Amino acid sequence: MIDQPLDSLLHQPVRTRLAAYIAARGEATFSELKQALDATDGNLEAHVKKLVAAAYLEAIKSQGHGRPQTLYRLTPLGLQAFHDYVAELQRLLPELSGDETESTASLTRTGMTWKAT
Repeated sequence: MIDQPLDSLLHQPVRTRLAAYIAARGEATFSELKQALDATDGNLEAHVKKLVAAAYLEAIKSQGHGRPQTLYRLTPLGLQAFHDYVAELQRLLPELSGDETESTASLTRTGMTWKAT
């Protein structure tokens, strides 16, 4: 039985990968995200805007040498939401596999892909 719905904001492949990437690294530029996620400017911008609007992601403008850059970081709310999302997926794994005897399952990160172990 599924008690808690998955976070609909994070339950979208690009946003899940974006949150995972930043959670693992602490922060990333738009260019880094674009390359790591293999996303177009428009697609990535749309997903970033949704996460910023939900206060899951913050944009930090930096003025340095050359062009200004924007760094993105998960907010405490965003990081907690991501951890809760992963925990809920872990909780569902035994349910989905039909293995009711296993109380917990673990996820390991391989690159940007999560796999059950």
